[in-house]
Amino acid sequence: MPPKGVSRAAGSRRTAGALAAALILTLSASAGCASGGEERRGAPKPAAVRLPPRHAGFDYQIGGAYLPPRGVRIVSRDRSDSPAPGLYNICYVNAFQAQPEERSSWPADLLLRDARGRVVVDADWNEALLDLRTPAKRERVAERVNEWTDGCAKKGFDAVEPDNYDSYTRSHRLLTAADATAFMALLSRHAHARHLAVAQKNTADLAGVRARAGLDFAVTEECGQYDECGVFAKAFDDRVVDVEYTDAGLRSALAHWGDRLSIVRRDRGVSTPGSKQYVREVR
Repeated sequence: MPPKGVSRAAGSRRTAGALAAALILTLSASAGCASGGEERRGAPKPAAVRLPPRHAGFDYQIGGAYLPPRGVRIVSRDRSDSPAPGLYNICYVNAFQAQPEERSSWPADLLLRDARGRVVVDADWNEALLDLRTPAKRERVAERVNEWTDGCAKKGFDAVEPDNYDSYTRSHRLLTAADATAFMALLSRHAHARHLAVAQKNTADLAGVRARAGLDFAVTEECGQYDECGVFAKAFDDRVVDVEYTDAGLRSALAHWGDRLSIVRRDRGVSTPGSKQYVREVR
């Protein structure tokens, strides 16, 4: 999870109770050609999950929970918070990187290291990348992330939002897109077994393999600003919730996708009402 009040998008560019009306569907996906335990287990097994409604009021509250504004039907909150009663709730987890305050609690061999043995760090966030290069390591990392997912399910969230799916692009080529997809499939299988839907966070380059990764909908940051909304809308049949951080991004997203996707503008710190930095706009 991010520090309270800090957006995952600020300062860096990522490559891209439930609603009674929420759709119930049965999912089945194939994880492709993984090896070891992943090959035996495959992609997420079929499970009943609730998907977010299309084109619904959305609020992004990963910087701290507060009473959702009128008209909001979907809210994303950090795993340390509780879901908003009566809304569709998405639980944010930082799944692919170790936050600074949690780095020491990870086994040393699960932190990605370069040829000299130095930990590979996402410089924008000072977060160590997790080592997902082998099936055995992916399984071990997933064990910990899945505990967070279990916590989301126990609290009553409807979906989970695993962040930093695109961390392989910051790994100096030590990680691959295949590593990221195989790991996401593990997380999705577990989340689906807990009846949680799974969001693809950004990472437009991997939208085409959403079924292999077991992903159900998308949470995007600045898809309007970077002209990526169409990629996600096509891949996820308009089940996309988007947060923009600039006036220009909001205008672009609304102009092209305002009648199809769930869109909100927030301040980059995703702060709470009462803060001088707080911004929330939908029009």
